[in-house]
Amino acid sequence: MTDVFADLFTTGPFAPPAAHPDEAGPPRAHRADAVVLAVSDARRTARHYATALALRCTAYSGPETGNPESLAYVLEAGDLRFVVTSVLQPLTEHGRLLAARVAAHGDGVFDLAVEVPDAYAAYDYAVDRGATPVTEPYEVEDRYGIAVIAVIATPAGRHTLVDRTAYPGPYLPGFLPPPPGVL
Repeated sequence: MTDVFADLFTTGPFAPPAAHPDEAGPPRAHRADAVVLAVSDARRTARHYATALALRCTAYSGPETGNPESLAYVLEAGDLRFVVTSVLQPLTEHGRLLAARVAAHGDGVFDLAVEVPDAYAAYDYAVDRGATPVTEPYEVEDRYGIAVIAVIATPAGRHTLVDRTAYPGPYLPGFLPPPPGVL
């Protein structure tokens, strides 16, 4: 079952042959999109990571951006991206899941987001091969465009499949460039 997700990353001469000559094979992941951390204090943790690892804050989500449930800071350096998130008020199932994760285990990795060219195809491929469906693909939109997101679970953990081919925004819908002094 651990190979379900690994197939998405296999490329080049080591790619497994398609099951049937008419099949295109597994959808390919573009790259790891983000390591999502669930923490008790997102601002303090983001400030620490930014300083210790020389990361810059490129996007922010919180009450000021219309998200009353949580604070999230997107920290980047090159291709490395962390999303540091803490729950203010668990208003949704996702918020309750994040809050429960922090309460039970403390600060830590909550999700590995993977950028894919087609979230619908990647989700179907993974689920057909044994991944546990968590959230079927859905579209999120803001003034920058549309992103498609799906969530699966594998024995290795939770994985968000992100298709941002039609989204040039700062991170995902609901995130804005950080205001001055956000950290």
